[in-house]
Amino acid sequence: MKISVIVKTGSKKGPLVETISDTSIRVFLREKPHDNEANDALIKLLSKHYNLPKTAINIVAGTKSHVKIVEI
Repeated sequence: MKISVIVKTGSKKGPLVETISDTSIRVFLREKPHDNEANDALIKLLSKHYNLPKTAINIVAGTKSHVKIVEI
C-alpha cells in the first residue's frame, strides 16, 4: 500500500499522526531535516502507528521533500 505523507518537521506538536484520507496522512515531528533525522523519525513513528517493523516501511519518493510517498 502506498500513502502520501505530509511531514511537518520541527513541530512542538510532534510526534503525531493525523489522517487526512485513506491514502494521505500528515505527520508532525520534533526532529529537523538534518542528516536524515526526520526521515528516520518518520519511519520509526509510522512503524509504531501501523504496528509494523521498521523494515516494512519504505520512503519511495520525496526523501528531500516535505511531501513523501511511503510504501507499507
